Amino acid sequence: MKGIQPDERDLARIEAIINSMTIKERRSPGIVDGSRRRRVARGSGTTVQEVNDLLKQFKQVKKMMKNLSKLGKAGRAGALSAFKL
Repeated sequence: MKGIQPDERDLARIEAIINSMTIKERRSPGIVDGSRRRRVARGSGTTVQEVNDLLKQFKQVKKMMKNLSKLGKAGRAGALSAFKL
């Protein structure tokens, strides 16, 4: 991730999409159905496809973080078992 420079336009677009969501939608992105996606797209000045892409990326990152946390727990458990007498 070092050296990656995000495009300011992309960040502004993502911010607009997130700001167009209700607090409930931000906390539970799974509830964002078709009509909500259209509303968010209209409110953010983007397309439904861009909203879909952002939600898809969020799901992928969430899954990746969950997998990393599992690996971290397994690594810590292995390290702790090495110290048992």
